[in-house]
Amino acid sequence: MDYDVDLFVIGAGSGGVRAARIAAGHGAKAMVAEEFRIGGTCVIRGCVPKKLLVYASRFADQFRDAEGFGWRVGETRFDWGKLVAAKEKEITRLSGLYRSNLAGSGVAIVEARATVKGPNLVALADGREISSRHILIATGGRPSSLPGLEGAEWAVNSNEVFDLPTFPRRLLVVGGGYIAVEFASLFRRLGAEVVEVFRAENVLRGFDEDIRVGLRDEMTRAGVEFRSGVLPTKIAKIAEGLAVAFGTSEIDVFDSVLIATGRSPNTGGLGLEALGVALDSKGAVKVDADSTTNVPSIHAVGDVTDRINLTPVAIREGHLLADHLFGGGTARVDHENVATAVFTTPEIGTVGLTEHEALKRFPVLDIYKANFRPMKATMTDSGERTIMKLIVDAASDRVVGAHLLGGESGEIIQALGIAIKMGATKRDLDATMAVHPTAAEELVTMRTRTSRVTRDAAE
Repeated sequence: MDYDVDLFVIGAGSGGVRAARIAAGHGAKAMVAEEFRIGGTCVIRGCVPKKLLVYASRFADQFRDAEGFGWRVGETRFDWGKLVAAKEKEITRLSGLYRSNLAGSGVAIVEARATVKGPNLVALADGREISSRHILIATGGRPSSLPGLEGAEWAVNSNEVFDLPTFPRRLLVVGGGYIAVEFASLFRRLGAEVVEVFRAENVLRGFDEDIRVGLRDEMTRAGVEFRSGVLPTKIAKIAEGLAVAFGTSEIDVFDSVLIATGRSPNTGGLGLEALGVALDSKGAVKVDADSTTNVPSIHAVGDVTDRINLTPVAIREGHLLADHLFGGGTARVDHENVATAVFTTPEIGTVGLTEHEALKRFPVLDIYKANFRPMKATMTDSGERTIMKLIVDAASDRVVGAHLLGGESGEIIQALGIAIKMGATKRDLDATMAVHPTAAEELVTMRTRTSRVTRDAAE
């Protein structure tokens, strides 16, 4: 059968764009449809603008710490409107680069909503229908809501918070995941009074326990108020702001409420269910190891599959899918030992298994920990601490997990992730010369085991 295109991609985020460009490089005719802005979650409303706000928030600490190093800093003033405008300028520039790179690769761009009408047919909002040998769903995720919250329309989500018209002097953050703690951390340093509420006992469920506790302590020291086991039940607009009810009697007033309870796969209204494309209970597209659904001509990559919801993972999935479909490639994405960071202040870097996860795989673990005051903090009145933790399989001496909390942890974990991906042992780290004076040197100088943990004892 003769098709209009070889690959039709719905969603111009990082994964979809990479797949289209690689497909075109293999000689395939590719087309991408995007109903919002080229660049997707990461560039437009995720990691890039968030990191820019994180950078802005850290100047507060730098101004304060400068005095300890002999600098006298005068009066400072933060301008939220100027930051928002600068952020918008940068993401517009990046979106333009994505657009030009697609066009330069020979990929056709359609700025309209697209839905799937058949195994090889896509319908556009402008009325056109495009036939395609392969269809790729790369629509990412959308902010999750808080079911049953009366007055939820007065809150903002993690897409909308970047463009608040005025800076919230008092902010309620609802949620305990990485999105929630990142926004709570940065808004506190920008000058807001921040209260964070969540259903669990602590933030960052699924992260290593030592890092969870350490982050909670550091954010509390910075002035974030945590309320565990609490969720809002009602939001009402009043003259003073937003009155938020918790339970039956407690009411507090905020300027803004951010619902940051995670993100859900963005599959609604795409026509997938009508075609019989398998979705899981969360609405994520089910795919095999080659990112192909139960309908052989339909594929999915990135957050919409809810595997590992990280931009570099989506890019790798899109790249290898295009290689497989059009370049004869046989490589598959390895979702094990993917390094990642949480850009709170201090930030988290993590790769591999948590202690809890490792005990499910290995009967005996050797744990190495370091908890110290970073060198920069010794010249200031900062109480900041750095935490580093290595998890080692006692039988093989292989490092199976590394978890960091402290300055530049995101940068450090990238390099350490290479070693762990290659199967580095604790002896390998011990044999590596330290770079001094750095915080990262602790990773190769932790010679004394903190504890030995056995599965039987843990159970």
